[in-house]
Amino acid sequence: MSKTIAILCTLDTKAAETNYLKKQIEARNCRTIIFDLGTRGQPGMPADVTREEIFALGNPAETVFSTENRVRLAEIITAGASAKLKRLYAEGKIQGVIGIGGATNSLLVTNIMRTLPFGVPKSMVSSVAASQGLASRYFGTSDITIFHSVIDFTGLNDLIRDILDQAAGAIVGMTQKSEKKVPGKEERPKDYIAMTQLSLCEETANFVRNRLEVEGYQIIGFSATGVADKAMEEMMSGEGMFKAVIDLAPGGVGEEIFGGTRSAGKKRLEAAGKIGIPQIIAPCAVNLMTPPRSKYKPDYYERKKYDLDALRTFLRLNSDELRVVARAMAEKLNAACGPVKFLIPLKGWASFDKAGTAIFEPESDLIFVKVFKELAAEHIEVIEVDANIDEPEFGEAVIKAFKDLVKPVFEAEPIYEGGINQ
Repeated sequence: MSKTIAILCTLDTKAAETNYLKKQIEARNCRTIIFDLGTRGQPGMPADVTREEIFALGNPAETVFSTENRVRLAEIITAGASAKLKRLYAEGKIQGVIGIGGATNSLLVTNIMRTLPFGVPKSMVSSVAASQGLASRYFGTSDITIFHSVIDFTGLNDLIRDILDQAAGAIVGMTQKSEKKVPGKEERPKDYIAMTQLSLCEETANFVRNRLEVEGYQIIGFSATGVADKAMEEMMSGEGMFKAVIDLAPGGVGEEIFGGTRSAGKKRLEAAGKIGIPQIIAPCAVNLMTPPRSKYKPDYYERKKYDLDALRTFLRLNSDELRVVARAMAEKLNAACGPVKFLIPLKGWASFDKAGTAIFEPESDLIFVKVFKELAAEHIEVIEVDANIDEPEFGEAVIKAFKDLVKPVFEAEPIYEGGINQ
């Protein structure tokens, strides 16, 4: 069946480019739905979703030209276009989305694209994709593909046509992915297990993943560096994709408090608890922080540290900071509606956090453990493991905790060939 791709554009400034992109997508046997996000001049071609409809959805009390406040205009456009895009997707009327533009349009369009769930093809053709301070804003926590055109959209020429040809081929190819089926099996929703990890616990993460995948579970990994783990929280909250989470590296909680580079937002470690799915927690790098060097406090220079590479340095938290993080994590996990197991390695909370290294301070880690235990609610089980977090013994403990806590969830559901509930 032919796919339909939404094109997000400003028809007062980029009608020629939009029309060309539309024709290239349709030449590849896909349909298009054009959104006009323009606010200034008259549209240079007809739109399927007009600016008037978008404005009415974004704020029925205002008309298209009622405000010259560009920030307010962007808010209205984003709200209206997002509502329409979500509705079309929910009704099965679009299977992908693409946008074109410079700095302003790239921010506007990618904000709208993020409305769609993970896995829906999203492509932004941007002439300023590499701009300092803006690139990460385009991606956010969404799976948007950025196509860096380099040259600006100032009308059609051979180079712009070539870029749009490639962009059309890319988005069409993304929407043509085949749906995997298991012959003879009743269709069921897929059940995934989310898992956070860092290079500091990579051996354990691989150990756990390999063991559980052999048994048919699908483990979806998230690098806990402040973006992917934040995305995991959003996916759990909004899309209900996961049946459980193995949160090996929740250090983003402390990083948010102390302004570290791995900050994952104020809601880190909350989504799983709110929806009541089982949680297996470990403290990889929870006793460390990575503040930007431009924001070092005087005492930071005296801290025990570990230089992971030329750009990243881990500093040890002091006793007061460990207490603060323990209280914050206990408060978040106490609010969980589902069961929680918190595994504490007694021989270091990172692969380099071992006896004989300068950063190894097991007695300081016990300050965190003591405070957390004192505050933890009854539904949280704290399990101490006599191993480093990146050793096989700890991996075995994670597997056992997973099976004790999570396996009953699947006992009534068969594990099909190719994974859980394929």
